[in-house]
Amino acid sequence: MAIELVPLPLPASADAAKLADFGREVKGVNPAEMTPELFKEIEEALYKHGVLLFRDAKVSSAQQYAFTKAFDPQSESYGHGNNKTGETKKSILHPDLKTIPSVPQVQLIGNGTVYNHEGLAEAKLKHPSHTTFHKTKVSPEDEAKGHTRFYRWHIDAALYDLNPPRVTTLYGITVPQGEKQVCRYDDGTGDELEVPLGTTAFVSGQIMFDILPAELKSLAVRSKVRYAPHPYVWMAPAHAMSTGLGIESEGLELPLEDLPAWEESKLKTLPILWKNPKTGGLHFQVHPCGAKELLVEPLPEGANREGALYPDGAHLTDLKEVRGLLYNMQRPAIAPSLVYPHDWREDDFVIFHNRGVLHTVVGAFAPDQVRAFHQCNLAASDEPVGPSAEDIKAYA
Repeated sequence: MAIELVPLPLPASADAAKLADFGREVKGVNPAEMTPELFKEIEEALYKHGVLLFRDAKVSSAQQYAFTKAFDPQSESYGHGNNKTGETKKSILHPDLKTIPSVPQVQLIGNGTVYNHEGLAEAKLKHPSHTTFHKTKVSPEDEAKGHTRFYRWHIDAALYDLNPPRVTTLYGITVPQGEKQVCRYDDGTGDELEVPLGTTAFVSGQIMFDILPAELKSLAVRSKVRYAPHPYVWMAPAHAMSTGLGIESEGLELPLEDLPAWEESKLKTLPILWKNPKTGGLHFQVHPCGAKELLVEPLPEGANREGALYPDGAHLTDLKEVRGLLYNMQRPAIAPSLVYPHDWREDDFVIFHNRGVLHTVVGAFAPDQVRAFHQCNLAASDEPVGPSAEDIKAYA
């Protein structure tokens, strides 16, 4: 049986032409009940469209884990490892995740206090807000008027030792309703975006690459990012930029000697561009907050050197330079017209291609607004595949 796919409802702010292939709602399918034939269609659709939505789903924690694992049957542990935080409570992830005892690969996330939830007698949840992480904040007066920001654009990945998950699933169990908010970029552009309360916002990594000018495409296709050891601990004292797209260079990162024990062999050096396993497309997949160094290969023999950046290759270790280059490449793709902010309903089940999209939490809840979601992603059995020799020749 062929699955029925319908486009996701795009906000008026979206560029419908550029997002024509991004995201689909899957009709009449329960993600908790998959035949091999049906799963194959779902898998093809996910890698083509990046985000899939199942409305009115009823999915247990065990079923969510099983569905997530089906995309990478050899994967097993939660994407950030069993302790999730780089072996320390200093990690910026520590307050955001509560493990479901019976299915430790599934995390409870949300806001407020949840009682008697799948073996958790009392879980105090805190919706991540830009006010705890950004260098500057929306004023309390503007926040009361409904102004907010993106929290942190990212890929779900430990970025140390473990491989980035192929997919992430999110299941909305308790979803509070409220007035829409205005997400401000506050970067001098005047950009802002109306968003549903507590949305998860998505952008396409393929569009992020496709819209780059030729000289930045050439840089991207030749480059790899080296991430910091225990990056979520390393970045914890630092502040994010107002767009949530990376860290301000203030020298506040935790010194490497103060991090939990780490090994050189477990550092992650990953291509900037990750190849889609089904479509062959290239997705710009960088977690800018954890990036520490940039390694650039020289132009291939015979390539046009005019206007090329680092034509002879480079190893960039200056954090400000690394962050500036990544920001210039990633910022165009989070323009309001290219963002899909999902309007959550209870029993929404969303799966996204974690190696093909970036996402962020947006907005803030009052302490008494209870929100409960189940999240699952699994450290992958393989590393992402970068550009082929043919890709490098085509874009360098």
